Amino acid sequence: MKPWLALNQLGASFELTLIDVLQGEQSSETYKAINPLAVVPFLITDAGRGVGESNAMLWHICEGSYLIPDDASDRAEALQWMFFEQTKLEPYISPARFFNYILPSDRDARASDIANWQEKAKPGLDRLNAHLADRVFILDVGYSVADISVFGYVHVLEQAGLNGQDFPNVMRWIKAVRETKNFVELDDLGISTASAA
Repeated sequence: MKPWLALNQLGASFELTLIDVLQGEQSSETYKAINPLAVVPFLITDAGRGVGESNAMLWHICEGSYLIPDDASDRAEALQWMFFEQTKLEPYISPARFFNYILPSDRDARASDIANWQEKAKPGLDRLNAHLADRVFILDVGYSVADISVFGYVHVLEQAGLNGQDFPNVMRWIKAVRETKNFVELDDLGISTASAA
């Protein structure tokens, strides 16, 4: 969702090709000819270069726009939160959401894993909740690439079986992000697979 949201918010023209990971399309020879690593998401730039990893894609898309702060310290803080998202939030919210919401047929079999992922997500969500106690967006300078990065999985925390009421500042922030210019909901992407966030 992250690169897709940024493209929409910046009014960029792009072509979206959906890959059904539940059907294994990322492992097809056709897709591997585009991305030999066979992972999603993946960006082909206007120059024909491939960029993997959603946050790298996001940074590339936002480069030179209002979503990348002008100040070097603010850019470093944005990157800090993007790394935080990948190490303290996504590794736990993503699989919990996958088995709780996207593949509920496996929910019971993975119940102990889901509970473990949920518990491991809470310290990161607590830290984000505390950080957002006195600010509207993640950076003091306003809405940025950091918000889009963190929003990707955090806004679906309840689909992972976590209780949004435990993180009131996070829920307020999610609402604020949804009110930003050209925001588009995940449901408008047209898929509900694990690759969407």
